[in-house]
Amino acid sequence: MGERKYFGTDGIRGKVGESFINPEFVTKLGWAAGKVLAGRGTNKVLIGKDTRISGYMLESCLEAGLSAAGIDIGLLGPMPTPAIAYLTKTFRSEAGIVISASHNPYYDNGIKFFSSDGFKLDDEIECAIEDLLDEPMTCVASDKLGKATRINDAAGRYIEFCKGTFPTKLSLTGLKIVVDCAHGATYHIAPDVLRELGANVIEIGTSPNGLNINDGVGATSMGGVVEAVLETQADLGFALDGDGDRIMMVDHLGNIIDGDQIVYMLARDALKNGRLQGGVVGTLMSNLGLELALNKLGVPFARSKVGDRYVMELLQQKGWLIGGENSGHVLNLSTSSTGDGIVAGLQVIGAMLRSDMDLHDLSSGFDMYPQTLINVRYKDTGEDILANTHIQQAKAEAEENLGKHGRVLLRKSGTEPLIRVMVESDNESESKNWAEHIAQTVRKVAN
Repeated sequence: MGERKYFGTDGIRGKVGESFINPEFVTKLGWAAGKVLAGRGTNKVLIGKDTRISGYMLESCLEAGLSAAGIDIGLLGPMPTPAIAYLTKTFRSEAGIVISASHNPYYDNGIKFFSSDGFKLDDEIECAIEDLLDEPMTCVASDKLGKATRINDAAGRYIEFCKGTFPTKLSLTGLKIVVDCAHGATYHIAPDVLRELGANVIEIGTSPNGLNINDGVGATSMGGVVEAVLETQADLGFALDGDGDRIMMVDHLGNIIDGDQIVYMLARDALKNGRLQGGVVGTLMSNLGLELALNKLGVPFARSKVGDRYVMELLQQKGWLIGGENSGHVLNLSTSSTGDGIVAGLQVIGAMLRSDMDLHDLSSGFDMYPQTLINVRYKDTGEDILANTHIQQAKAEAEENLGKHGRVLLRKSGTEPLIRVMVESDNESESKNWAEHIAQTVRKVAN
């Protein structure tokens, strides 16, 4: 399998109007996907999107391309990424297409695909789509063109699915919950799920206008939800990202609970209730405190590369169910085939109610090691800068000094010319000093 020209680790993403996120390319992408999927099973593809203004344009382009290839289309409208994965499976569609750039600003957008089983599209299919993108576009005969229908009950179906992942014997009655939907795809879903399960819900980030997605709200901007929890004396808060596959939480004291802590709470609850299968997958960025806390419980822990795609691959390889990233992508394959912020939040509340603890006490099962992260810009000359002797020496020196009480991670950003220097230690000033020492070495070499 050759180098991919268009698909990255999370589909195709970029600035609207530039690179690949433009009407001409996206129409061709719809056609190429349609040609590859034509003649398989139902011959139908679902399209869902988040709330960005460019979603209207890109949805129309995909619809035109798919129709030209003879594929029927089901239009879901604004729906969270995990909802599109779920509905693709329940409608027995050949694929589900998500138009979203997740936690990015409104002027970015992206396109990714789910297969009929709700998981990411097979590499072979993505490669076959890429090959067709370089061919001239054609059109089937008029009587073979695909038809488009709007699926009006999509939101209701997904709300019922989310509620179905919460134990029927439990209720959210008596809980006051703040939910921040980032003016994104969960704006008309997350508040309803929580209300229908009995919670008193305070909403923020539920008035999308096409331009305000992720703008000072949601999982990447936690100030608003922290403030709302403290002001309203809520029991807890949820913050979702623009496409609803990530969640961060806030306890009643205003402390932010990240993806590592959520993964720990879910794993410990599953272990206690005899539902933990194998171990837990984190990433290279997962906090050392998580690994040590799971070790104490006798739970195996494995690290994948950064990216929920890699967490998923390692989970499937090992036959485990629970994994995630500190950024709030949380996977539990016993309930969903992809990261699902709403469902992960419900699972945490389930663990709270079963153990009769508030979120603060439930999440305080392990000590987070202080992490220092420094980004160093470099000129990409094609050489492997991280293999440089001086950089390797600085890293080795730090590792020797930190011993078992810390770790060092150096990696290139997948999206921009940055070297990410991360040092973690049980001593905050030590982690800062060593991170700065390594970053300084990287700067000298890079420039």
